[in-house]
Amino acid sequence: MTDVQATLGERQAAFLRAIFDERAPLPDGWSNRQAAGMAVYRGNYRSALLGSLAETFERTALYAGAQPFAQASINHVIKHPPSGWTLDAVGAGFDETCAQFFVGNPEISELAWLEWTMLDLATAPNSVPMDPAAFGAATAQFADQDWEQLRIDFAPRSRSRLVQYDLSAIWRALSGGAPPKQEVTLSAAQTCLVWREGERPTFALAEADHSDAFAAMQGGATYGDLIGMLVGDDPHPTQETVQNAAMRGGAILGRWLQEGIIVAINP
Repeated sequence: MTDVQATLGERQAAFLRAIFDERAPLPDGWSNRQAAGMAVYRGNYRSALLGSLAETFERTALYAGAQPFAQASINHVIKHPPSGWTLDAVGAGFDETCAQFFVGNPEISELAWLEWTMLDLATAPNSVPMDPAAFGAATAQFADQDWEQLRIDFAPRSRSRLVQYDLSAIWRALSGGAPPKQEVTLSAAQTCLVWREGERPTFALAEADHSDAFAAMQGGATYGDLIGMLVGDDPHPTQETVQNAAMRGGAILGRWLQEGIIVAINP
């Protein structure tokens, strides 16, 4: 690397530091005029990032309130400036920022996670769901060993998360332009399943055990592994326990098929 290249790289690094942190020193040799220009540029840059966050997390902003959301957004862009080529990337990790900023309202973080996940699904590859009839035909001749080794392909970028709040009620209310008036805390944790239905990202709440089941099978676990998870840690389960786990595993698969999350099986 030449001295000219090194100097240019150093000046570019100093320029970026000054954009992200107004306390950082400006590049060597800058005049007061250039310093004033940097202040304007920094303001425009941050405004663009804040605008992108407000557009990406429209429902989260409505639920949290304009001023608190703006404060959380400023906190996020200062601590997590985007490193990608598009401003859309600034939303990555915003749910974690919300978890830290809105400690008294954890549902805001869950809502931000849902909005970000659904945005990501908008550009997911197309897929065709496997309906219950097709699944039944494909598994009609399965022996016990075939079922044990069964693996599933889910719709691309589909996600799951254990949540403590009724995101369905929150989402419906915000679609009407206002936060929900009723209690949004769930009586027990549930799983939020998120996938794309045709061209439309969508989600649904399911029982809590869907979360670990979905994560395991999305990671390559077999149906036999799933039954083992549902049986639990008992090294000597009774036949009834195994049968109940198998019935529960079948119910979970049935829900995924009904929702259209499964796109293929790998016997």
